[in-house]
Amino acid sequence: MKLKQQLYLLCCEYITNREAEIKKVIAEAREAAANETKSSAGDKYETGRETMQQEIDLNITRLNELGKLKLALERIIPEQTSSTVIPGSIVRTSNGNYYIAIGAGKLNPDYALAIKCLN
Repeated sequence: MKLKQQLYLLCCEYITNREAEIKKVIAEAREAAANETKSSAGDKYETGRETMQQEIDLNITRLNELGKLKLALERIIPEQTSSTVIPGSIVRTSNGNYYIAIGAGKLNPDYALAIKCLN
């Protein structure tokens, strides 16, 4: 598999994993809010439910942002080559090598393949 294709698949995997994590957090927050019982401490019940709702809203926003990254990634054609930097390009600099796609942090493709492809 070519390096660009491998990096593309790693970006896809990043999005899939993040999406699963966020959905899990949302489900847990919804369950916690549903299981919150009214107490004699007054506003404690409402405060707890509001905190859970804020967490749900924050993670729904994160999920929506992840959807935008997913759309940007879907527009990339891993096999495409270009003489200019475009999404899907690998850029080699003195500070490191970069795959121009989405903000997924440091990706670690198969090291032997990466060396072979970059040389």
